[in-house]
Amino acid sequence: MSYTVNCSILLTELPLLERPAAAKAAGFDNVEFWWPFGSSVPADAEVTAFEDAINAAGVQLTGLNFHAGDMPGGDRGLVSWPERSQDFRDNLDVVAGIGGRLGCRAFNALYGNRTAASTPEEQDALAVENLVLAAKAVAGIGGTVLLEPVSGAEHYPIRTARQAMDVIGKVRAEGAANIALLADFYHLSVNGDDVPAVISSFGADFGHIQIADAPGRGAPGSGGLPLEMWIESSRSRGYNGVIGLEYKTPADGAFSWLR
Repeated sequence: MSYTVNCSILLTELPLLERPAAAKAAGFDNVEFWWPFGSSVPADAEVTAFEDAINAAGVQLTGLNFHAGDMPGGDRGLVSWPERSQDFRDNLDVVAGIGGRLGCRAFNALYGNRTAASTPEEQDALAVENLVLAAKAVAGIGGTVLLEPVSGAEHYPIRTARQAMDVIGKVRAEGAANIALLADFYHLSVNGDDVPAVISSFGADFGHIQIADAPGRGAPGSGGLPLEMWIESSRSRGYNGVIGLEYKTPADGAFSWLR
């Protein structure tokens, strides 16, 4: 099994730029990150420091989020947020640049919460427009935009695989074929989605898989989800990518389930 360590949620006892090396020391060759900067267009020195940390660690960056706003403060993406739409668009070339230099090809675009200032219809139309732009921005480096159902965010409207696939269908209808479903088995399960049915119906559309156990969003084996079975079922339907480890466990025991 090939895994990639999400260094935005794991190894957080360490400074961010030290986490790729820590993942390598733990035996992993791949890492992924949420957006690791505080703005859509960080200073060149910040970007260089991030890229240098990846390269120096000798790991492959397999996934990167577009700027999603203030995640600790409750933001969950800029894609459908009219007041922050330009921030999202300003971020596209930066993301594509990092991806091109580091060989990363998967880019997660969090949809964004519902806002009181706009109607759902206005937000959904903007989301399709922005996702098309994102897909075009990374197409030149062979990139794929990922759309993810998320749990734990009351105002985030994409909660099931079906809802995500409906949006993906609209983006593809606009000529942007390089968009796929990010199947986070933890989020789908917590939201009440039938994960085996999701795999059966949409497994061919999986652009990436992430895992955590439930309840608790801990390491595999800490809860009751049949993660290994779901992964193997996804493999049987053609998924051949890495499995993202996106769970919350202290660093000293984060990977003991693998040993």
